[in-house]
Amino acid sequence: MSHRFAIKEIAAQSGLSTATIDRALNGRAHVSPQTKARVAAAMDELQAQEAQLVARGRRLFVDVVIEAPERFSREIRAATEAVLPLMSPAVVRPRFTLREQMSDADYAAVFARILKRGGQGVLLKARDNQQVRAEVAKLAARGMPVVTLFTDLPGSARQAYCGLDNASAGRTAAWLLNKMMSFACGPVLTTQSQTAFQGEDARYQAFCAEFTRLRPDVPVLDASGGAGLNTSTGQLVAGALSGQVRLGGVYSIGGGNRAVLAALDQFGLRPEAYIAHDLDKDNRDLLRLGRLDVVLQHDLAQDTAQAFRHIMAAHRLIAPL
Repeated sequence: MSHRFAIKEIAAQSGLSTATIDRALNGRAHVSPQTKARVAAAMDELQAQEAQLVARGRRLFVDVVIEAPERFSREIRAATEAVLPLMSPAVVRPRFTLREQMSDADYAAVFARILKRGGQGVLLKARDNQQVRAEVAKLAARGMPVVTLFTDLPGSARQAYCGLDNASAGRTAAWLLNKMMSFACGPVLTTQSQTAFQGEDARYQAFCAEFTRLRPDVPVLDASGGAGLNTSTGQLVAGALSGQVRLGGVYSIGGGNRAVLAALDQFGLRPEAYIAHDLDKDNRDLLRLGRLDVVLQHDLAQDTAQAFRHIMAAHRLIAPL
């Protein structure tokens, strides 16, 4: 395995020992495929963070743990790496764990590894359940502040939340759909990737309350739980649309818009308005094709930079925010 980074840097990035790194890099025996993958991932991260390796300042190793479809994780990673040079007086070194779906056992394993190798904080996008809250409490007790990104764990031991006001986003979507839809229309379709993501659920609840107030005559059909993945999202949407002959609008809260549109095409349905979230590559392409009408966007880089500042403030490198 060729490399241009010092073994100690790869070890610090991966959380593995220098001896393990040496065995992996030199092709020696007793190195598992999982370990090889962790070493390769660490080297990819180091390549993206190369300017940070020579920067001056206190180093903060921050784990970025994200449960989201790959298309959104890719955007988060790009935003994270873009703001690293702005984090003076610290030198932030993110370590990424990006998964499309995570079970309670997966969360336990990821957080156990973080606790074992240590670090200065965690940025977290995760579902809201007792397992995750318990793991966040363990990290906080060890002096590793956790900042939630884009979806929150209110009332948990997390340090802060950074992201959009999800309830306001839901109300905005309701207002827009009301303006864009005619008075003789079919129902509105909503989709969430997971109801356990507090941020998405806040959007959904606020949307339903405001849209029902504005348009009590229009029913809301929900097709949530597909994790934002195309196959499962498409199946759920197809089930919700079965028997429908008209559709007034779509509010896509959790992504998977190619699958949603494929299901609409399957039933020959053309909504009067389609509102989605996040300007990821898929949604930019669909906007250009005229398949989406509105995309509600928030600045991922700004949110991520603010999250890192909360970590810095917890370590008294900057004033409290």
